[in-house]
Amino acid sequence: MAKKEIEGTLENRGTWYKIPTYKVMLVKDSNIPSEKKSIKSPVEVVEMFETYLSGTDREHFCIALLDRKGNLLGLNTVSIGGLSCSIIHPREVFKPAIIIGAASIILCHNHPSGDSTPSREDVEVTNKLIDAGKIMGIEILDHVIIGDNFCSMKSKGYI
Repeated sequence: MAKKEIEGTLENRGTWYKIPTYKVMLVKDSNIPSEKKSIKSPVEVVEMFETYLSGTDREHFCIALLDRKGNLLGLNTVSIGGLSCSIIHPREVFKPAIIIGAASIILCHNHPSGDSTPSREDVEVTNKLIDAGKIMGIEILDHVIIGDNFCSMKSKGYI
């Protein structure tokens, strides 16, 4: 069949399905004033996220996104749960990191109860996310839980 005949045949078929096209975009939501460009310790993680989570009454699971040099690229709320839990899946945790091109992330969530001791679920989710991060080449540097005080899971040997 000649090229012209093939093109004519395709044109005669008509359009019965339209394939959607998408753009994946990163949208800046707001800014948080900070004197620091990078995070060097769990205390700095807590200071930053206490500002970010100020006034929340439910559990928020958030991430800090960092570049290869450890500089902050931004913060993202992954999930907002109830009083005692939020649903976390690697897909939602790593999506903003992939879009922004982060080399590493720091996990952080609050315990509205005030008790910053990691629950069994906290430990399980952290290990699951560490494994997923290894596959994608995005390192999880720490998981900090904020309550009346805080717990760095890395400092406590969970990571």
